[in-house]
Amino acid sequence: MTGIRRLVLDVLKPHHPSIVELSKTLSVLQGVHGVNLSLYEVDQQTETVKITVEGENLDYEEIKQAIENLGAVVHSIDEIAAGKRLVEEVQTLQER
Repeated sequence: MTGIRRLVLDVLKPHHPSIVELSKTLSVLQGVHGVNLSLYEVDQQTETVKITVEGENLDYEEIKQAIENLGAVVHSIDEIAAGKRLVEEVQTLQER
C-alpha cells in the first residue's frame, strides 16, 4: 500500500529561520524526495510560504512537527496526492 506522495502546505513562519534552513530540515525527513518553498507574503514579523513536499509514504505528522519545531505553523493543507502515482490536476471548462 502506498501513502501520501505530494503534500502542499500553507505555512506562516517567523523571518528566522530562513526558507533555506526550513527546506534543508524538511528535505532530510524519511521518505522525502524533494521540497519546494515559495515565499508569498512578508510582513513585519512573519512570512507566508507555500511548501510542496514530494516523496514516498510521507508522514504528515512528522513534517508538521518539523515545521513547528522551527517556530512555524501550518495554516492549511492546500493539496494532497496519494496512491501508486501522482495525478496531475486538469482544468475543467468552468475554470478556463
